[in-house]
Amino acid sequence: MKELMIALQSGKTPLYEQIYLAIKRDIEDGKISFGEKLPSTRLLAANLNVSRFTVDLAYEQLVSEGYIQARAGSGFFVCDLSNLISGISDGEKHFDPQPRLEGEQTDVRIDFSPFAIDTAHFPYNSWKKRNREVMDEAADLLMSREAAGDRGLRETIATYLYRARGVHCTPDQILVGAGNEYLLMLLVQVLGGGLSVVMEDPTYMQAYEVFRHIGCKVRVGMMDEEGLLCCELDKCPADVVYVMPSHQFPMGMVMPLGRRQELLEWAAGAEGRYIIEDDHDSEFRYVGKPIPSLQSRDQKDCVIYFGTFSKSISPGLRMSYMVLPRHLSERFHRQFDFYASTVPTGQQLAVRRFLETGDFERHLNRMRRVYKAKHDFLLRELKKRSWVRRIRGENAGLHLVVAVDTAQTESELVAEALERGVRVYGMSSYRIGERTAKEPVTLLLGFGGLSEEELSEGLAVLDELLSGGNRNG
Repeated sequence: MKELMIALQSGKTPLYEQIYLAIKRDIEDGKISFGEKLPSTRLLAANLNVSRFTVDLAYEQLVSEGYIQARAGSGFFVCDLSNLISGISDGEKHFDPQPRLEGEQTDVRIDFSPFAIDTAHFPYNSWKKRNREVMDEAADLLMSREAAGDRGLRETIATYLYRARGVHCTPDQILVGAGNEYLLMLLVQVLGGGLSVVMEDPTYMQAYEVFRHIGCKVRVGMMDEEGLLCCELDKCPADVVYVMPSHQFPMGMVMPLGRRQELLEWAAGAEGRYIIEDDHDSEFRYVGKPIPSLQSRDQKDCVIYFGTFSKSISPGLRMSYMVLPRHLSERFHRQFDFYASTVPTGQQLAVRRFLETGDFERHLNRMRRVYKAKHDFLLRELKKRSWVRRIRGENAGLHLVVAVDTAQTESELVAEALERGVRVYGMSSYRIGERTAKEPVTLLLGFGGLSEEELSEGLAVLDELLSGGNRNG
């Protein structure tokens, strides 16, 4: 048995997946030989300074793909891959939630990423102040926190969620974790694994990949202009439905009250059914009042609520939270309290102070004004373009969905824009089902991380590509 040196990076890729990919790569490259024994999950977790659960997930994925096998009482050993490796397709060799084009240049001037935020208006002084306050209490900073996260932070989140989103919960129902992906993996353990999950299509691909990689059976849920068609759920039996009712990603529609009620009635119709409500972009709504959460209308304790500070504070923070129904929170605390919190104590305490002092609310109010100005500017400019067929998803979030008039394919348009230093995102990157032949080429144009000048520059490049001979008709 040899030691495994794996350099883990902070970022979008979950830690378990980095471990899985590193071991898989070493096996394929022959650096770990057939029959060789891998370190125990306990030893590898200790060496990499991660939870044993993280290593368990990586090993489980390697077992499921046939790279290693578990021998009772002996450990994990590398399989004979002489036939397997030659048959691996390019599409199976890696996972990238934001797929890049082959040969993509790195000097992108304008990136219409729907995930980017505005960093110019971030309250750096307030954030530094809260972090300094935390550092001044070194003894508290060095103490570990409960598996569910710092108690004070969870109390503050519970207060905020009730006031801002109508979520009814106690601090004990809240779990704080390093990103939605980690919390989804933990949730599957709490629910028992082997789940059948229905997801909207198109959808948030990171969630789809997590479900797929940990053995859930993912089914495509039919959608219309109001979101998921609840009447179709009985045709594809499911344990869990994953939805984004307040601002569906990437389409941007808001699920109306009647459809929400249908979804709640479906969940209440049988034991063990749950709805995962991913409250995507809920903080940023530019017209009318905020849409109350689905969880606020849940009378049967069947909604599992997900929220994140990725856009409201920073994606680099890697801090999300999950609100479990009471019986599931009790199960978590009874069976999984041995897990270590995946968010550093200092970050938890800093965010707690950021919320308690009102800095967070002031920051949100400022960013709503900043993003609304960008949203309105991009919307006005798009409405001037003759190549724009339809705009959807307006009035909320950090991107617009734009169907364009073009004779090019989506991949051709994305590639040509990239050659000119502009990165745009095609809708097909977020589909788990097949794109219909009648569907026009559709782009996601994010505005959160761009100035008005940069938005204008990016649109000028699209003007060049979508004018004259490149357009239909």
